[in-house]
Amino acid sequence: MIDHQVRVHPSADRLPREEQLAWKLAAVATGTQEAADLDAAAVAMAVNRVIDNASVAVASLRRRPVAVARAQALAHPARSGAGVFGAEPGLRVPPEWAAWANGTAVRELDFHDTYLAADYSHPGDNIPPLLAVAQHTGRSGADLLRGIVAAYEIHVALVKGICLHAHRIDHVAHLSAATACGLGAMLRLPTETVYQAVGQAVHTTTATRQSRKGEISSWKAFAPAFAGKAAIEAVDRAMRGEGAPAPIYEGEDGFLAWMLDGPKASYTVSLPEAVEARRAILDTYTKEHSAEYQAQAVIDLARRLRAKAGPLDRVRSLVLHTSHHTHHVIGSGANDPQKYDPAASRETLDHSVPYIFAVALEDGTWHHERSYAPDRARRPETVDLWKKISTVEDPEWTRRYHDPDPARRAFGGRAVITLDDGSVIEDELAVADAHPAGARPFARDGYTAKFRTLTEGIVEPAAQEAFLDAAGLLAELDTPGLADLFPAVDTDAITAYDAQLPKGLF
Repeated sequence: MIDHQVRVHPSADRLPREEQLAWKLAAVATGTQEAADLDAAAVAMAVNRVIDNASVAVASLRRRPVAVARAQALAHPARSGAGVFGAEPGLRVPPEWAAWANGTAVRELDFHDTYLAADYSHPGDNIPPLLAVAQHTGRSGADLLRGIVAAYEIHVALVKGICLHAHRIDHVAHLSAATACGLGAMLRLPTETVYQAVGQAVHTTTATRQSRKGEISSWKAFAPAFAGKAAIEAVDRAMRGEGAPAPIYEGEDGFLAWMLDGPKASYTVSLPEAVEARRAILDTYTKEHSAEYQAQAVIDLARRLRAKAGPLDRVRSLVLHTSHHTHHVIGSGANDPQKYDPAASRETLDHSVPYIFAVALEDGTWHHERSYAPDRARRPETVDLWKKISTVEDPEWTRRYHDPDPARRAFGGRAVITLDDGSVIEDELAVADAHPAGARPFARDGYTAKFRTLTEGIVEPAAQEAFLDAAGLLAELDTPGLADLFPAVDTDAITAYDAQLPKGLF
């Protein structure tokens, strides 16, 4: 790996393009090996994430934000283009609209992959725009794999090196850069073209983190889809010869100077050498539970504590000692009263570790729909327990969260339950059971089981197997074969649901 120092430069420096971060990102993407030469483990993991995305996308098809995004996309039919999850087989829309609909479906349940380092990310959000453009441009499964592996490489590097959260900038700014790079790798574009696309994409998708604060709305699901759509449009403009603000990261009025650490900003972004294997996707991990990633280990810890705690009406208080990120993002350190509101939105509840801990303790399980149902959130005994749960930042857990060794990095915490009689029960869990370092790491069988579970009753068994067969052979699929990555569903039921939605402009 090469450590690249990234800092603000005055315009008078005339920083050469080849020394700018956007160029270096583009060069890594365009230098990504052909699929046949990619790291075998990275390719296998890319297939896992294609399966994972389809699982959560299908499970979300009758949720309102996903239906709205799908309706917007289907209002733009095209002779060529890309498929949409939940649409009639063979129906096509322009790739940017397919990325919009499918990206929203993938993100809605907060149930796909994650990578946590200096910042947050869901690298699987790169896949919908890449798949859409692959279909539209007649690329193969091998081309798609090349793009996915490159996008993950860039996304992970940016998340490791540049923290957006500290300045309340939403993490999709890194996503759009990664998607532009992945598209460049998949399409074998010149580095110059990808460089311009990265600049445009970052410039147009930098937004505040209010989308994940307070009363969290459905925009949380739309935000990465917007970034994917913007990246596709940026690549299209760059291919036509249009330029971008530059240097997008290092400029004196640019991203680092005004959005992040200011004119004295300096960051280190580590990128692979030209001949180095692209393996960053192997550092990422998926979710067993439909909740914000930092709640994954908490759910597993709650399930383990349930037997020890006994009757929960005896609990006087429950304090989770955890990292700065967990305390301030989904814990009581966020100072969001909405995190304790029984009438809060699903999006808010899946970012409330006090709520998640309470329900997981009571139920001993977690479900992507039932655990968030309004009547579930309003149960008096749940609300009573919920109000007794708080988080505190523990410097040791913060240190472990940022450990440079991925094998030692921890995203959990230590729970201290105090009962009415003054007795104390304690337990801790560093990582979720499904994490690569956890008790039950997800492998291909975990991804296929998740797919079958989430699509049960929506996708017929034969269609489930057809999708899994296609995904497993992704490296060998031709362009028509990419259509098999959209599982056949009961479109009549979906159409009936969509017909009830209010109409928009399109």
